[in-house]
Amino acid sequence: MAEIIRRRQRARREQNPAPERENLATRYLSAPRFSYWKHRYRFLAVSLVLILLGIISSFVFGIELDIQFRGGSILQYSYTGEIDATEAENLIEDALGRPLTAQTTRDFASGSQNLVVNIAGDASLSPEEQATIREALDAAYPENGIEVGDVETVSPFIGRELLMRGLAAVLIASALIVVYVWIRFRSISGPSAGVFALLCLLHDIVIAFFVFVAMRAPLNETVIAVILSILGWSVNDTIVIYDRIRENVKLYRRDMTLAQLVDMSITQSLTRSVTTSGCAFLAIFVAYIGAAIYGIDSIREFTLPMMVGIAVGSYSSIVLAAPFWVMWKTRGGRSGYES
Repeated sequence: MAEIIRRRQRARREQNPAPERENLATRYLSAPRFSYWKHRYRFLAVSLVLILLGIISSFVFGIELDIQFRGGSILQYSYTGEIDATEAENLIEDALGRPLTAQTTRDFASGSQNLVVNIAGDASLSPEEQATIREALDAAYPENGIEVGDVETVSPFIGRELLMRGLAAVLIASALIVVYVWIRFRSISGPSAGVFALLCLLHDIVIAFFVFVAMRAPLNETVIAVILSILGWSVNDTIVIYDRIRENVKLYRRDMTLAQLVDMSITQSLTRSVTTSGCAFLAIFVAYIGAAIYGIDSIREFTLPMMVGIAVGSYSSIVLAAPFWVMWKTRGGRSGYES
C-alpha cells in the first residue's frame, strides 16, 4: 500500500513539477543568505596571503632536496640506552665535515633502537668516511653498544630520475582530472569547469608544498605522495559541488541568475563537504598525534601537510572554484547559461 502511495505522489510531481521548483527558488531568494559569489575576492585574498607567506618562508628557510631526489647515503646504526639525535648529528658533522641529518627510531615489534644518518650530496660516502663516523660514535657513546646496520647509497642520477618521474605523475594526474571534469560536466561548459578545478588544485598543491618548507623538512617521496593524495581529495569536493550545480541548472535556470544558483548549490553541498572533510581531518590528526608522541618522523611529515591539504582543498572547492567559474561564464554581460 505504501509503495502505491509513493508511486502516485511521484507521478503527480512529474506531471506538475514547476510549483515545487518555483517555491524552492522563491524561498531561497527571499531569505537573507551568505553569498560566496559576492565575497569571492575576499576568499582569494586569504589564499594570496597564505601563498605570500609560503614564498617568504621559502626565501628564509630555503628549499632542500632529500637523498631520494638529490642522491647521497643513508646509514643505520643500532644501539642501546639513550642517544640524543641532535647531539649525534653535530658530532658526526664535525668529524665528517659534511652537512647531514640524524634521527632516532624505535622498532616497536622488537624494541630495538636505531640512529639513522642521512647524508645528501653528489658524491657517495666512501668506506673511509663510514669508518670515521663509526669511530666518532664509538668514542662519544662507548656504553651504548653501537653496531652498523644497513648502508644505502642513492646515486644523483637515480635521484633526479625519481624526481622527474614523480613530477610526471603529478602532471599526468592533473591532466586526467581536467579531461574527466571536461567530459562529465560538458552540459555546463566542461572545459571551463575543468580549468577552474585545475587552478584550485594547483592552489592546494602550492600551499601544501609551502607547509613542507615551513617544517624545514627535506623534500622526498613523501611530497609526491601528499600531492597526489591532495589532488584526489580536492577534486572530489569540487566535483560534488559541480554536480549539484549541474542538477540545479536543469531545474532553476529560468528562476535565478547563475550566480544565485551557484550560491544555492554551494549552500546545499556545504554540510556534506564540511562533514566529510572534518572526519578525514580528525582521522589524520590522530595519526599525527601518534607519530609526534612516538617520534615517527615519516608519518609526521606526511600527516601535517595532508591535514593542511584537506582543509585548503575543501576551502578552494567551496569558495573559489565555482564562484570564479561563474565570473568567467558571466563575463561580458552574458547570462552564463550559454553552452
